Amino acid sequence: MAKLLKRYSLIIVFLLISFILSIYSAKLIYDIKRASYENIEKKLEKALESTDKEVLNEFVETQGSTSYQNKDLYLLARVINGEARGEPYIGQVAIGAVIINRTKHPGFPKTISGVIYQPGAFTCVSDGQINAKLEPTALKAAREALNGWDPTNGCIYYYNPAKTTNKWIWSRKVMLVIGKHRFAK
Repeated sequence: MAKLLKRYSLIIVFLLISFILSIYSAKLIYDIKRASYENIEKKLEKALESTDKEVLNEFVETQGSTSYQNKDLYLLARVINGEARGEPYIGQVAIGAVIINRTKHPGFPKTISGVIYQPGAFTCVSDGQINAKLEPTALKAAREALNGWDPTNGCIYYYNPAKTTNKWIWSRKVMLVIGKHRFAK
C-alpha cells in the first residue's frame, strides 16, 4: 500500500510540475510574441512619422479639426494606400471603413493601430507596402471613413479573390464588390 501511495504521489507531483511548466511556457511564448509585435509596431510608427509629413500636414491643415488623432488618420491612410492603391476611390474609403468597423466589433482590437497591427491582418503591413509613397487620395479616403462614410454597410472583412488563398475568407458571405475587392461580414 505504501508503495502504491508513493507511486501515485510521484505521478501527482509530475503532473503538477508539467502543468506549471506548460502555463509558464505559454506565458513565455505570449510575452515573446507580444514583445515582438510591440517592437514591430514601434518601428512602423517611427517609419510612418518620418515619411510624407508634408502631404499629411497640408491635408490636415485644409480639412479642419476632427475628433480623432492625426496619427489615426495617417496610419489609416497608409493602410488604404498599401491595400487599395489603384482601386476606385469608393473602394479606398471602403477599406478604411472595414478597419473602423473592426474597432467597433467585439472580435477585434478597439483601436485603429490595434486592428492594423493585428498579426496577419493586412498584407501591406507584412510586405512593407504600408511604407509606399502616400497618395493624397488615400488621405482623403481615410478622412471620409473616419468621418463615418461606410460604403460597406458594416462589413468587417474584404479580400481580393485573385490574390487570396485563405479558404476561410471564401466562406464569408459577400455583401458587395468594389473594384477587385469583395467585402464580407
